Amino acid sequence: MTGKTSGTAKNPGPGRPARLSRDLIVARALEGDLATLTMRELAGRLGVSHSALYRWVADRDQLLDLISEVMVERILPADEPTPATWRSWLARLAWSMHDEFLAVPGYAAHVARPHRHNPESFGRLRERVTAAFVLAGAGAEEAEQSWYVFGLGVTQWLGATPADLGLGTSAPRFDLYLDTLLRGLPVRTPPQHPRP
Repeated sequence: MTGKTSGTAKNPGPGRPARLSRDLIVARALEGDLATLTMRELAGRLGVSHSALYRWVADRDQLLDLISEVMVERILPADEPTPATWRSWLARLAWSMHDEFLAVPGYAAHVARPHRHNPESFGRLRERVTAAFVLAGAGAEEAEQSWYVFGLGVTQWLGATPADLGLGTSAPRFDLYLDTLLRGLPVRTPPQHPRP
């Protein structure tokens, strides 16, 4: 991304472009469905030219990376997990993901879809979650595998619609799903089962 990462937007005078900021771009992007948002539409919402927006974000992928930076900042708890609080810390994180991701049409489905995640923002998320599992007594490999189970489990649940799950219009309960998920974490070496 080029440009400054802070600043405020001001109403432009005649012939002067509006000042953009990361927060303003993300705020306007989150006003509609991310699944259908185009760069041209976003430039219109911001009241700037296409070229002015492209000085901040090169393309739609970079825009989604920018949105993910903000979303991860919103969902990460301010405190650190401890050996006594790791499970409740993960539950708070999962509920924040639930509330923030589902509040933005198209975002949960985007995150759940296989794609290149923003390495900086999702790297921070991964580090914090892995650290929680280490505090729970998991070894390095088990903590890493637990991150995969937790991250994939939560994002896939959030990205699925009741229709995807064959439930018609009845939404499955996230509290039940999360309780079941966290009871099985951190992962342990499973017993050997005969393969068919």
